[in-house]
Amino acid sequence: MRPSITTEVVNFILQQDAPPAAVMEKAGDHILDGIAVMLAGSRTECVQTLGALIQEQGSVPTSTLLGFNGKAAPADAALVNGTSGHADDYDDTQLSTSPDRIYGLLTHPTVPVLAAALAIGEVKGCSGRALLEAFIVGFEVECKLAEAIKPEHYTRGFHTTGTIGAFGAAAAASRLLDLDEDAVRRAIGVTASLSAGIRVNFGTMTKPLHAGRAAANGVTACLLAQKGFTADHEALDGRWGFLQVLGGGVDPEKLVDRLGEPYAILDPGASIKMYPCGSLGQPSMDALREIVVEEDLTVEDVRAIRLRAGPNILEPLRYTQPVNELQAKFSLQFGLAAILVKRRAGLREYTTEVVNSPRIQKAMAKVTTHLDPEVARLGTEKMRSILEVELASGRVIRRIADTARGTPEKPVTKGELEAKFRECASFVLANDHVEKAVAVIRHLVDLPAIPHLTGLLKR
Repeated sequence: MRPSITTEVVNFILQQDAPPAAVMEKAGDHILDGIAVMLAGSRTECVQTLGALIQEQGSVPTSTLLGFNGKAAPADAALVNGTSGHADDYDDTQLSTSPDRIYGLLTHPTVPVLAAALAIGEVKGCSGRALLEAFIVGFEVECKLAEAIKPEHYTRGFHTTGTIGAFGAAAAASRLLDLDEDAVRRAIGVTASLSAGIRVNFGTMTKPLHAGRAAANGVTACLLAQKGFTADHEALDGRWGFLQVLGGGVDPEKLVDRLGEPYAILDPGASIKMYPCGSLGQPSMDALREIVVEEDLTVEDVRAIRLRAGPNILEPLRYTQPVNELQAKFSLQFGLAAILVKRRAGLREYTTEVVNSPRIQKAMAKVTTHLDPEVARLGTEKMRSILEVELASGRVIRRIADTARGTPEKPVTKGELEAKFRECASFVLANDHVEKAVAVIRHLVDLPAIPHLTGLLKR
């Protein structure tokens, strides 16, 4: 008889084998990217509002609020930093290993885990190596659980980053707190009753809060378990367990004997975003960018842009006429218009001012989306679309899009990743701190204590 899912997860959290060198190196890339998007997100209205609330309520100042000039208790810091990391929708995205796992139902794996690990790691004075190893464990648990739970979890409306992300956060925090088996089981049990997040809030400030709450829930669950707080020891399993209640069940073969075999961070990997918006539209944006650059097109050269895709793309990216930057992150019309007008779509493009500018509005009017059953039948494990650009001359340029830059098929370079870090950090850090932070993160395995890093990540 195979062990329960809960037992598999607990045993993996407790195992002490060092991850392979290739996994450690890849984890460093995702930590650099995760810290980048946390710094950028700290400037946003939703995070400033949340940070103000935390500071008003008072909190034991032990863990750094990235991009702020202050600290908070570990769970509060995880809440703020996790929300920051998802505020711009610029954080990485887990890839699917099978066609029935819809691209999008899986998680944004780094932010909940990293926010929890930084908060606990700082207060414990953990080394950089300990942070890396805990991050890898949390990342792996989160990704494998997201693959194993039935797709019904997402299709019913749960946001997997908020729900499954909490277990990744708890796994990382458990490692850094050195919890024993009994405590880890109880931490998982507490997390199972805390995790939440529904897709109706996409396009609002509450979507990034899901990632923050996932990080905070994982930290809170572990701190409670450390103090003897009780919970069911098999909370992921059975009729009343998390996987059945929130997901309609589980496919055990996607997790049992699969944790670390292979590590999801390498196979299939995770996509690092090149645009701060919903991942589902990024292949289409890249395809248009290639066309615009190759043909040297202006807005006036283009009569119409038609995008054909399945419901897995068109339903989540539902804002056809966005009115602010949050809605624009879930709008193909804006993303494609920004590429057409500016040939880029970065943090300085995803603003309410740019969304409502006359030139962007004119370009958005040229973009239409069409539900295409043929594209839908090709499967949902990739972000498939067909892009047609009709020029003023009448010529139509057609591209099939299913892969964006930053995916394993089109990997981001070290230079591109560091350029993204500099762009994100430029909003809140002085230049000398930016360069020092890059150097420290690139040599994280040699860092004696996390406070040497977090001290560089505040105003």
